Amino acid sequence: MRRQVLYSGSKRAPEAGQGASRPAGAPASDAARASASASPSRFQRLRDFGARRAGLLQFVAGAACVALLAGGVYLGWKPAPRALSQAEIDAAVMRTLTTKTPPSRAAKAAEMVRPSLVRVKALNETASQAAPDAGEELAGKPAPGDQQPEGESELSLATSVGSGVVIVDDGTIVTNLHVVYGAKQLTVTFHDGAESEATLVSVHPENDLAVIKAHTIPDDLPAATLGSASRLKPGDEVVAVGFPFGIGPSVSYGVVSGLNREFRSPQGQRVLTRLIQFDAAANPGNSGGPLVTMQGDVVGIVTAILNPTESGTFLGIGFAVTIAAAAGSAAGMHPF
Repeated sequence: MRRQVLYSGSKRAPEAGQGASRPAGAPASDAARASASASPSRFQRLRDFGARRAGLLQFVAGAACVALLAGGVYLGWKPAPRALSQAEIDAAVMRTLTTKTPPSRAAKAAEMVRPSLVRVKALNETASQAAPDAGEELAGKPAPGDQQPEGESELSLATSVGSGVVIVDDGTIVTNLHVVYGAKQLTVTFHDGAESEATLVSVHPENDLAVIKAHTIPDDLPAATLGSASRLKPGDEVVAVGFPFGIGPSVSYGVVSGLNREFRSPQGQRVLTRLIQFDAAANPGNSGGPLVTMQGDVVGIVTAILNPTESGTFLGIGFAVTIAAAAGSAAGMHPF
């Protein structure tokens, strides 16, 4: 008598209904072949799809061949680029120079320093107060010094208005001492029109310099590029940038006319030494502004003019403190 099978040796349970469809005693391999023949293979499905889309595939293949052929014909018939002769290049350059006027070197230099230029306004309780030797350096006498023009009520308490230049991008500014001396309140105006109060950080009477710092600064405030006066020679071109008579920013152009000059204040008898002499126009309000080379480097701080008359205006000789004295001794940072 045949023994009854109590369990199956297969690890997978047969699918529902699969055992009923297979005859008893039929081998498992027969069932697998029957299942494979019932469902088509992947290759068979691809072949069937190709047979149904034979026309579309032939069209795509033909279009690709035509595109490749057209590209080959175009590249084969396209002429090689012709090299320009030196005469043609020279003619193009001359045509550009005659039709488009490039900015002057002075304009480029002024534009490079303009974002670092500031207008400095010192307010005092009495409009008659002036610093010792204040205005003397650049104005001839204290009253017209760097004062604002009359008739503007908001500036009636402005004892002096001058210029300054940012030497550190955190709002550290160098200007002249006679611009900010005795001020109860300092206000600076940046190149974008933003205004901020400022604090006096240090004073250096031996060079008529003062360092102030703005409370708030514009985004991405650039510091001026500083240059050494030791590289200067008489005849080198320079520009003075500032706010003469409160108007500006204004630019004047000239040359270095001397080096290592001395200037004695007519009233206070203070002597300034190692100055840069220049002939770019400077007037009251230029005090503290930068003296700039054609490369855009600030080499000095405009501080005085020589005028034997009582007018206090520019006659052709101006003086600037070297930037080494301004950034080194005044701001405590040597730029070179």
